[in-house]
Amino acid sequence: MAVCTPEARPDVARQREVVDAFFAAARRGDFDALVAVLHPDVVLQVDGSPQHPEASMAIRGSAAVARQAAMGIRYLLGRSGAALRPVLVNGSAGVLLCVDGQPVTLMSFTVAEGRIVYVAGIADPGRVGRIMLTGG
Repeated sequence: MAVCTPEARPDVARQREVVDAFFAAARRGDFDALVAVLHPDVVLQVDGSPQHPEASMAIRGSAAVARQAAMGIRYLLGRSGAALRPVLVNGSAGVLLCVDGQPVTLMSFTVAEGRIVYVAGIADPGRVGRIMLTGG
């Protein structure tokens, strides 16, 4: 199995294009477009809070990640007052999900060869808020 690795100095503008395409496809529920921006061996890892361990997950493979994204992102963005804000996470493209102006979920993306190879999320609003206040 070939492994894609990110470039030493990532092109953040190109990463942002890929991440934006991911969210556009997820909002539309376009499974084929989601799979197209995901590496076949993509990994989605979400760290939930101790109060909500059901929010934690680790999913591998483009089809499984696309299914989760289509459901999860549409659910999250369907909440009243929900908005995505582009952010940099450790120098790479990321997004911050806010509800009523409050940070709820932080996601970072690793992009290689024009596809998402890794998605890391923190779904603990308390931790996300502290990260945003301290800058890391």
